[in-house]
Amino acid sequence: MSKSASKSHEPLFHVVKRASIPLWQSLLIRAGAILAALIVAGLLTFFLTGLNPIDVYATMIDGAIGTEKRIWNLFQGIALLLCVSLAVTPAFKMKFWNIGAEGQALMGGLAAALCMILYSDKLSPAVLMLVMVVTSVVSGAVWALIPAIFKAKWNTNETLFTLMMNYIATQLVSYFSYKYSVPKGSGSIGIINSSTKIGWFPSILDQKYLLNIIIVVILTFILYVYLKHSKHGYEISVVGESENTAKYIGINVKKVIIRTMILSGAICGIAGLIMVAGTDHTIATDTVGGRGFTAIMVSWLAKFNPIMMFLTSFLIVFLEKGAIAISSEFDLNSSFSDIITGIIIFFIIGSEFFINYSIKFRESKKEAKSK
Repeated sequence: MSKSASKSHEPLFHVVKRASIPLWQSLLIRAGAILAALIVAGLLTFFLTGLNPIDVYATMIDGAIGTEKRIWNLFQGIALLLCVSLAVTPAFKMKFWNIGAEGQALMGGLAAALCMILYSDKLSPAVLMLVMVVTSVVSGAVWALIPAIFKAKWNTNETLFTLMMNYIATQLVSYFSYKYSVPKGSGSIGIINSSTKIGWFPSILDQKYLLNIIIVVILTFILYVYLKHSKHGYEISVVGESENTAKYIGINVKKVIIRTMILSGAICGIAGLIMVAGTDHTIATDTVGGRGFTAIMVSWLAKFNPIMMFLTSFLIVFLEKGAIAISSEFDLNSSFSDIITGIIIFFIIGSEFFINYSIKFRESKKEAKSK
């Protein structure tokens, strides 16, 4: 085949994987994606509803941060989502696809709720809180340990295994909700210890969610140091890159899998404790509210960086709160606000392509000759 023939068949452009780009450039790409998403969502809003997109976006902002109470609710929502996102991150960085955070958090919350129901009149408040912390952490860790052992010993599919564990956890919560329902047979536990508030997280500076936020902030920095500056974090990274390489340099891969999943489940257990003792003061099958699945996106978008996860959690919770305000203010179906949220998230996810890859166009003949 002649040179001219092969040249004519060259594609107009090809995709090249980037080695890396500066942080400012990646942030600029994401900001551009958000701006583009707002334009597209605004046009869609105008043509479908006739509403002024600026009014809609102003309502979103007001719905998320319009009052002091809304700001605290926003940061409370961020704390809960961030906590679950922190939990799945060590496993995901190891390329262990833990889809079971929903169930692990539920088990942690169930343990805390049962302690409040069974021991609030038998233990002092301080001892009860200690027991709640321990049982929640252990329950979440055990729920994550089961699929970890099967993966390490028999190489089972961790995605399906952890997903099925979610359903078992949901049914266990459903069983105990019926067993301890108030009134009897209603299937709902209701607010636990509503009169005494035994087992509830205390308010700090008259803010009932402040302790929740403090706990998650501390966890964020601890996990950041653990992943970035500890031997265990290094081993997680190596196993995630290549199990064969990890084995070659003497890392016990099975041990790392089990240890990392115990950590992941333990943090999920803490998330469940926060939801029960610090937020809802009850347990139900929808207590986690899908955060176990949303956390996967948060962790992935942040490149498994615990500090960056705050920004992605903020964006998602901000959009959720704003979407609720749109539905109520403009009397729109909740599906429409979900569409706007979906468009924005879709553009953000799509921007990852331009962060990881660049597009190289075919050189023109003049350019080729000048070289």
